[in-house]
Amino acid sequence: MIKVNVPERKVTPLSSQASVPVQDNKQVIAAAKAEQDLEQLCINTVRTLSMDAVQKANSGHPGTPMALAPLAFVLWDRFMRFNPRNPHWAGRDRFVLSNGHASMLLYSMLYLTGYDLALDDLKNFRQWGSKTPGHPEYGHTAGVETTTGPLGQGVSNAVGMAIAQRWFASQFNRDGHNLFDYRIYAVCGDGDLMEGVSNEAASIAGHLGLSNLIWFYDNNHITIEGNTSLAFSDDVATRFLAWHWNVLHVGDVNDLAEMDRAIRTAQKETQRPTLIIVNSHIGWGAPDKQDTAEAHGEPLGVEEIRLTKINYGWPPDAQFLVPEEAKTYMGKAVDRGANWEQEWNDQYKVWAQAFPYLAKEWDLIANRGLPQGWDKDIPTFPADAKGVATRESNSKVLNAIAKNVPWLIGGAADLAPSTKTLIKDGGSFERDECSGRNFHFGIREHAMGSILNGMSVSGVRPYGATFFIFSDYMRPAIRLAALMDLPVIFIYTHDSIGLGEDGPTHQPIEQLASLRAMPRLLVFRPADANEVAETWRYIMQLKHEPVVLALSRQAMPTFDRTKCGPATGVARGAYVLADSQGTPDVILSGTGSEVQLCMGACEKLTADGVKVRVVSMPSWKLFEKQPAEYKAEVLPAAVRARVAVEAAATFGWKQYVGDDGEVVGHDDFGASAPIKELMSHFGFTVDNVVAKAREVISKTKS
Repeated sequence: MIKVNVPERKVTPLSSQASVPVQDNKQVIAAAKAEQDLEQLCINTVRTLSMDAVQKANSGHPGTPMALAPLAFVLWDRFMRFNPRNPHWAGRDRFVLSNGHASMLLYSMLYLTGYDLALDDLKNFRQWGSKTPGHPEYGHTAGVETTTGPLGQGVSNAVGMAIAQRWFASQFNRDGHNLFDYRIYAVCGDGDLMEGVSNEAASIAGHLGLSNLIWFYDNNHITIEGNTSLAFSDDVATRFLAWHWNVLHVGDVNDLAEMDRAIRTAQKETQRPTLIIVNSHIGWGAPDKQDTAEAHGEPLGVEEIRLTKINYGWPPDAQFLVPEEAKTYMGKAVDRGANWEQEWNDQYKVWAQAFPYLAKEWDLIANRGLPQGWDKDIPTFPADAKGVATRESNSKVLNAIAKNVPWLIGGAADLAPSTKTLIKDGGSFERDECSGRNFHFGIREHAMGSILNGMSVSGVRPYGATFFIFSDYMRPAIRLAALMDLPVIFIYTHDSIGLGEDGPTHQPIEQLASLRAMPRLLVFRPADANEVAETWRYIMQLKHEPVVLALSRQAMPTFDRTKCGPATGVARGAYVLADSQGTPDVILSGTGSEVQLCMGACEKLTADGVKVRVVSMPSWKLFEKQPAEYKAEVLPAAVRARVAVEAAATFGWKQYVGDDGEVVGHDDFGASAPIKELMSHFGFTVDNVVAKAREVISKTKS
C-alpha cells in the first residue's frame, strides 16, 4: 500500500519539470517519490488504471487519460455536482468526454467516485458484454451522459444539453426556486475542433450566450499521424473569441492550482460560454512515448508501463493497483452526491407544493410521458382530390400537438418557412429569451442534429427540420440518435424529384433507402394528410426510437376514407388502402406521393375487370415488426403479380415485389424542370403503373 503523510487537498504538481519536453529528460521525467500527496495519488491511480486496462485489452488509447487525469480529478473533486448512486438525478452537472477514445479516463473516474462500475469492469475494458466498451455509450454505462467517439459529436451534444438547461430554467425556475441551474462540462481534443460539426455548434453556442457551458480543449499537439502541425495550425483562441466565447488558458494541466483558478473564472462568466485551453503532454510520464503518436492509440507495452510507473513513484509491477487512500478519498463523492441530491429534493418538495402544475409537467418529462388529452386536437382531414402537401398537413398536426405538449420544441436549419415547422405563438429561443419553443439553428444541419440529441438526453422532445437532401449533412447525428435510442423527430420536406425546378442537387434519390437501412431508426413517408396525423399519433408515444418524416413539397390528394382503409393502419407500417372483392390479380404498393398513382391505376384497372389491391407502406421497418400473420394478410404470398411505386431509388423493394414483380422508381439523379414534366419523363404516371401491372399479371400467369 502506498502511504500518504500529507494533508488532504494539498496541491502539488507531478514534477517541477512538468513542462520540459520528454526528449530533454528521458532518464527521469518526474523523480520517483517515496511519498506522494493524496491528490497526486488519486491522479496517478487514474493514470495507471488507464494504462493497465488498455494493456490488458491490447487495444485502446492510454495517452490522453494519462495526460488529462489532473483535469478530471480537479473538475470532479472540486466543482462538479453529481450523485454516483443516482446518475439520473435531475440537478446534476453533466460531463461529456467528446474525445471518446479516451474512455478509460471516464471509466476510471466513474469507478473511483462510486458509480455502478467495479474494478473487474475496468479489467474487462473493450471485451464482449462489459460495461466498459471502447467508446462511452449512453444507456450502457452508468454516468455516461451521451455516446461519444465520432469526433465533434460530444461537444455538439453538450450545446444541446446547455440549451435544454436554459429552457428548463425558463419554464420551471420560479420565485427563487432555482432547481435547474446545472452546468455542462465537455472535454475535447484537437480532432474535435478540426471537425466541422464542432465549429457549427460553437458558433451557435456563442451566439446564444450559453454561459452554462464550459469546454476544455486538450491542446497536446498529437494525432494518430503525428504532430498536429501536419494539418492543423488554427489560432484556436482567436477562433473562439470570434464566436463570442470566453477563452482561458492553463499552461500546464499538472498545475492543479492553475486549473482550479481557470474553472472558477469560467463559472463566474455570465454572458458567454467558456473554452479553457489546457496544455498537456499525451502519455505523460512515459519515458519513450510521451508526446508521440504512439501514445495516442495503442498500448504502451509492458516495459514502458513499468518505467512510467517508476516515474510516478508507483510499484512498477503492480497492475490495477488502487491505493486504499485514493479509493477512500475519491469515494467521498458518494456522500457528497447524496447530500446534494437530498438538498435538491427538499427544495423540489417546496417548489412542487407552490407550483403543482409545473411539478406534474416535470414528472411527465422525466418519465417521457404525455399529458392526458395530448392528442385531442389532432385534426381529421376531409377527402379532397386536390389535397395538400404533407409538409402543410404536418404543420397543422405539429401545432395541434404542441398546444398540449409544451416540451415539444424544435426548429429548422434556416428553412422554417419552407418546412412549415414553426410552432405558432411559440416564440423564439434566443440569448435573452430562453422560453421560446422555436429554435433557429441557422444553416448548420450537422450541428442541428447533434444539438437535438443533446436536448433529447436532457428530457425535452425535440424536432429539427430541413430539406430531405440535407439529411446527408446530418447522418452522423441521426446514426447516434439511433444508437442511443433517443426519440428525436427529424422532419424532412421536399422529399423527391417532385420538388421540381431546384434540380438534382436538391432532389433526394438514395436517402430513403439509406435511412431505412439504419438500425433502430423508423422512417415514415406518409401518403396523405390523414397518414401524417396518424404518424404523429404513433411517434409521440415512442420513448426510444428516433423518427424520420419524409414529407412532400407538392400537394397530394386526401383520400376518401369512407371508401378505403382507415389511416390508423399507419401504426402497423403498411396496410390495405383499397381492395377488390376476392383474391387480387395484382398488388400495387407505394409510399408518399406515389400512392395516389397506385390509386389512379387501381381505378383504371378495376374498370377493366382486374382485381387490384393497393397497399400503402409508410414505414417499412414498422411493418417488419408486425406478426408474420399480419404481413401475410397484407401481402399474400399467393399473389405474385406486384408493382411498387416510389419516386426514389428502387433499392430494397425487391423484398416486397419478389422476382416476378416490377418497381417503378428512379436509380439516377433527377433534373431541373417543372414537376409534371419530371414525373412524366421518369415514368411516375398512372398510365405507366397500369402498364407495369398488366406486364406482371401476364408474366405470372404464363
